[in-house]
Amino acid sequence: MEKIRPFSHALDRLRDAGLRPTRQRLALAKLLFDECDRHITAEQLHSEALAGNIRVSLATVYNTLHQFTSAGLLREIVVDAGRSYFDTNTTCHHHFFDENTGILSDVPEGQLQVTGVPTPPNGSEVESVDVVVRIRAAS
Repeated sequence: MEKIRPFSHALDRLRDAGLRPTRQRLALAKLLFDECDRHITAEQLHSEALAGNIRVSLATVYNTLHQFTSAGLLREIVVDAGRSYFDTNTTCHHHFFDENTGILSDVPEGQLQVTGVPTPPNGSEVESVDVVVRIRAAS
């Protein structure tokens, strides 16, 4: 029986993305990718790291999240000028953002269709269209 090492999945993800597997990257990748898909802020990930006795600064968490995004491991979803979430599901999909709770969740596939995307300026092409539907509790 082959024994799987605790960081093997995270290590494979980093190597496949061309990132050097430092101790901090490995620890953060394990937190991010060992569960199902999720939406997380840098502050939330930093809190999880500290709770798991992973000594890492908030600045390092931000840097690592942006490195993972650049490498294609995450998608950054900007919900307003001061708040970004990082999505482990990198496929093209849209989101609900609950203004009351701050929870970002996926719009179920097929429930939103984007039509009429404008023609981009010469020399450019549309890379993606990200829709964030803002919701709140009904009054």
